[in-house]
Amino acid sequence: MSESPLPFLPFALPEIGEDEIHEVVDTLRSGWVTTGPKAKRFEQDFAAFLGEPEIECIAVNSATAGLHLALEAMGIGPGDEVITTTHTFTATAEVVRYLGADVVLVDIDPATLNIDPRLVEAAITPRTRCIIPVHYAGLAVDMIAILDIARKHGLRVLEDAAHALPTTLEKELIGTMGSDATVFSFYANKTMTTGEGGMLVTRNAELAKRAKVMRLHGMNRDAFDRFTAKVPSWYYEIVAPGFKYNLTDIAAALGIHQLKRIQAFQARREQIAAAYNEAFADLPLILPPKAVEGDVHSWHLYVLRLSDAAKIERDAFIEAMFAAGIGCSVHYIPLHLQPYWRDRYGLAPEQFPHSQKAYERSFSIPLYTAMSDADVQRVIAAVRRIALA
Repeated sequence: MSESPLPFLPFALPEIGEDEIHEVVDTLRSGWVTTGPKAKRFEQDFAAFLGEPEIECIAVNSATAGLHLALEAMGIGPGDEVITTTHTFTATAEVVRYLGADVVLVDIDPATLNIDPRLVEAAITPRTRCIIPVHYAGLAVDMIAILDIARKHGLRVLEDAAHALPTTLEKELIGTMGSDATVFSFYANKTMTTGEGGMLVTRNAELAKRAKVMRLHGMNRDAFDRFTAKVPSWYYEIVAPGFKYNLTDIAAALGIHQLKRIQAFQARREQIAAAYNEAFADLPLILPPKAVEGDVHSWHLYVLRLSDAAKIERDAFIEAMFAAGIGCSVHYIPLHLQPYWRDRYGLAPEQFPHSQKAYERSFSIPLYTAMSDADVQRVIAAVRRIALA
């Protein structure tokens, strides 16, 4: 129970403006609430944001759906292996198992908490088909190294960019690099939101074509095309056993206006992160890594790690923050500790020393655009008091 007289400050909240609300109301009044003109507009706007005419954007109902569709379109299946990081949410890996393929987990770089390219290359076997790097907390993975490894070994690359809008690497937006596909998340706590939702981005025309068919039951025409044509168009064919992964127009209506605000959202997140960095510099904490000069960190998460000099354990720190009326979280309980992954692949903490140590000593504090300056100062005061106690 909170000991603070102030209202509880949640770990994350979306920022929804009047433009989003009006667009949703317009959608409801239009009579077209499932996938239709707003979803198409959102896809077009997202492609324009990325600034690459040849990129196709496919709106889906979650980033998990986007990852699944991309792997399915790549032909990943039983007997194949896909390499990813243990330091991620289970969605990154579970989609591989949906297709009957096996997951190979590797450790992280202790400085960035991103997947370590050297360990990726060491994990490649004759069964390896794909690499899924995760841009942890909004900091870009070393995609130059990952793409070099993939080209060298003839592997596909699927970027999990759930945290990475509008992250850049060497001044290029994540989503525009040389991977086979990239998937973004618009879940409620992400850098922009559609409530639930995601976007699959690819330059590969065949991959895009397959993903579009599989997104809606394996149908060779989507509902919007069939129901708005000027000539009778009731006929369709099921060409594959597809999924139900389409994004609704109600959700897309939010996305259209959230996307317009993404640069302002990022600037506010960076401002809060800078305030935290300055306030915590003298504490027994390891601060999050910054993007290199000239690049953009999306600051989806602000993850602190207790240094070896800290006198308090991680769990006690989180409990003290909650007692102060401030929500925190942990990103993540690594996959090698989760019963399914641990038991299926016989995993142990000593195989992933950097992820294990990061997990044991890290916690995420509130960082979102709906926070006021007073909220930020309240978090700062609580962290400093607890760290110095």
